[in-house]
Amino acid sequence: MFDWDDVRIFIAAARAGSLATAAQRLGIDAATVGRRVARLETALKSTLVVRSASGLLLTAAGAQLLETALDAESAMEAAERVTRPDLIAGTVRISASEGFGGAVLAPALPGLLAAHPGLNIELAASSGFLSPSRREVDMAITLSPAASPRLIVEPLTPYQLALYAAPEHVQRHGAPETVDDLPRFDIVGYVDDLIYAPELHYLDEIRPNLRPRLASSSIRAQRDMIAAGGGIGVLPCFLAEGLMRVLPDAVLIERRFWLSTHREVHGTARLKAARRWIKTLCRDAAERLSPY
Repeated sequence: MFDWDDVRIFIAAARAGSLATAAQRLGIDAATVGRRVARLETALKSTLVVRSASGLLLTAAGAQLLETALDAESAMEAAERVTRPDLIAGTVRISASEGFGGAVLAPALPGLLAAHPGLNIELAASSGFLSPSRREVDMAITLSPAASPRLIVEPLTPYQLALYAAPEHVQRHGAPETVDDLPRFDIVGYVDDLIYAPELHYLDEIRPNLRPRLASSSIRAQRDMIAAGGGIGVLPCFLAEGLMRVLPDAVLIERRFWLSTHREVHGTARLKAARRWIKTLCRDAAERLSPY
């Protein structure tokens, strides 16, 4: 027979992808996490994780246990809500795009914790998204509505993007007068074969066959390239402070963020509180997200 607390630690290790990160989140040392996972493997007579250069990888048995354990965790949370339905406590893991997560969510998160001292927030803000349907996160803010019967999906907020350059760059090299002038200028954009969502194909939307001279999979890196005088590029308006808008009468791109949560945790008090806070944050930041 295995100890449920060992399963809880296994879940944390599987979610974190490393013993050290799981230990930090659990408030114990990495050696303890390793021993508890090993003890669970002994009790179940099965290898659950293997170590690799990129961190912990789940075996087939480990992936199956994780799915079952997450269902059990959700059931236990549901039982707790029967007696404490309004308890706002526990961890909420949120996946968001690098730009929105870093520039909009992250600076405001201390306010959420101040309002709800029982909450812990884990923000995965990077190029690409983790999936609530695979239980990698509790909720995700994505560029398009997720298509899974396991998820509850709702529109979150529109936002705008435009062409920007550093003022010094425009002083040195001038500015295009029309979109057809853009091929004569240095362009900053995404690495084409690393674009993780069709909504990020901005350059083709502005002018077919427009290719960047400086490229990165990171929108924050692109912003830094543009600010350093590397060229002209498309940025979300909320990332463009201090930059000069280029072709303002010709280029304005509209997009929308979507919020999705797993059905099994959608009704928990902690997820309700986090969703409510995110929606309020977006309403308060509406002018910054869509200034034109």
